[in-house]
Amino acid sequence: MKVAIVGGGPSGLYLAILLKRRQPDWPVSVIEQNSADSTFGFGVVLADSGLNRLQAADPQVFEQLIAKMNFNRVQTIEVQHHPIDIQHPAKGGAIARIDLLHVLQRIAQDVGVDVRFGMRIEHPDELSQHGLADADVVVGADGVNSVVRGAYEKEFGTTKSFLTNHFAWYGTARVFTKSALVFREWQGGSFVAHYYPYSTTASTFVAECDDATWHSLGLHAMSNEQRQQVFEQVFAPELDGEPLISNHSNWRQFPVTQNAHWTVGKHVLMGDAHTTAHFSIGSGTRIAMEDAIALAEALTAPAPADEPDLSALARLENFAQTRGPAKDKLLNASRKSYLWYEQFGDWMRRYTPYGFIHAFMTRTGRLNEERLQQQYPELFAQFQREGLTQMALAAPEPLESAHAR
Repeated sequence: MKVAIVGGGPSGLYLAILLKRRQPDWPVSVIEQNSADSTFGFGVVLADSGLNRLQAADPQVFEQLIAKMNFNRVQTIEVQHHPIDIQHPAKGGAIARIDLLHVLQRIAQDVGVDVRFGMRIEHPDELSQHGLADADVVVGADGVNSVVRGAYEKEFGTTKSFLTNHFAWYGTARVFTKSALVFREWQGGSFVAHYYPYSTTASTFVAECDDATWHSLGLHAMSNEQRQQVFEQVFAPELDGEPLISNHSNWRQFPVTQNAHWTVGKHVLMGDAHTTAHFSIGSGTRIAMEDAIALAEALTAPAPADEPDLSALARLENFAQTRGPAKDKLLNASRKSYLWYEQFGDWMRRYTPYGFIHAFMTRTGRLNEERLQQQYPELFAQFQREGLTQMALAAPEPLESAHAR
């Protein structure tokens, strides 16, 4: 089988590695528009459960990533200048995105993947110009602006909308000792920062505000440099004199991209090209790499005895049927989470700090009272002292249409 992968980010490279490990004779090519040293953003999070899946899929990749990662089990959630430390049961970690890419690039080249950098295509038909017209499978691993999806949006059943909050990803030379979520009112506006260390020299810093704040404080009329200065003021206690660092840190509203189908003929989508997962539930990179694991398994699994010549198209259909239900659970949690975040200013004003954290941690429905007590016993005990454990603090779920445009 010949496979062409459009997009040389983490998921595209990881898929290529998995395919070549299992089928060394297959021609596998990765087409990436940027150079090998180009990266956008700073650090990415790989949660504990995701790391377990990476270890099972390819121990060598896992070991090399672990060696580059920064681990911490303690997270601070601060609401209105009231910080509360939370001990997480799972040991997640963060890694510099450029380190993640370099590890995967090196292993891909070692196992014989044909990786082509600085090669941009505008349509999958252009693969013919690069000797890939006869690829049996064309994978769109090219993110939210996927050219593979864009060529067949009607066939994929693509829908798009945008959330109302505004956000940007920054870095900082301040190396925090633990990750944190800081929710804060400032000059009548509602702000949130999510930061975490990803190396011994730097941290990621995600800045966000709601739409009312964006307009009431005039952020909509500012330059990106001026917005950065505002957030340096809002979170001056956390930054402790260090500036935010921009790397294509443009302000935007989160794009909710979904597709009714995973495949169109020999074309298949994964990661953000298929469905965007909101950053508030964890790393989209991790979810995309899990897509790659499922796709590699579907393409390389032994054919059943009653169908020894299982076609590539049939294997793609198997991938859609097996990966779809598992990812739907994540995307449902993502939806509940981003709808909650769209009203975080209201929640700050409505709840006490512990009430806010209870609502935050139960917002997706994945953590009920029993699991809270099992996984976060100290925090649950505090919830009991505050009289929160018998209360349904989360407001009725708002209508999707009220939070997308």
